[in-house]
Amino acid sequence: MSSSLQLTVPEHPLLQLGVFVARLPGPLEGLETPPWLRAGLELEFDATPLPPPDDATRKAVRDLLRHGGFRPSGRSKPASEFLLGAARKRELGSINLAVDLCNVVSLHSGLPISVVDLELIATPLRVEIAGPQTSYVFNPSGQEMRLDGLVCLHDAAGPCANPVKDSQRSKTHANTRTTLCVVWGCMALASRVSATLEWYRQLHAQLGAETSPVSSAGQ
Repeated sequence: MSSSLQLTVPEHPLLQLGVFVARLPGPLEGLETPPWLRAGLELEFDATPLPPPDDATRKAVRDLLRHGGFRPSGRSKPASEFLLGAARKRELGSINLAVDLCNVVSLHSGLPISVVDLELIATPLRVEIAGPQTSYVFNPSGQEMRLDGLVCLHDAAGPCANPVKDSQRSKTHANTRTTLCVVWGCMALASRVSATLEWYRQLHAQLGAETSPVSSAGQ
């Protein structure tokens, strides 16, 4: 099965994306996260095909985020680092099947991953660095994140996801049936990105979801 979506990605010296569409077997509210996947929200997880992320992984991801002038530290550090911190404190809990899949793979790969509801975003889709004075709301309470210099997924309405926090307007919800999954990979970690993408799609397949790659084109 192939996806008819196309993603425009201008040339970037560090970025290696992995993108696919996932069609879930039903709305999220009716899909439970099985115990074996919940186990992946802990650091002690034997079912990952990847070696644990190391300092080189962390540096490559941070370098990717810094490329456009963004500062990936503090509350603006990569999502994968947030997950690691929460897992170390045993505070990483289940949210819903789509987000749990994302979080398990991101935690154990060390790569940030975005997952958005495909029906909440509008084509054309592109990945580019956000310009000055750019922001979006990232949680239900209305908090905003400054995006200046950060590589982001954009739809027709503007930026909607990035390697730190996805926008509130594009997040999954109870009735989500189709998601767009974006692995924010780095050329310096090419083999790790490929293995991460394969594992992420395999986990979807184990849970009855169909996945299809998204083609990308330069600009």
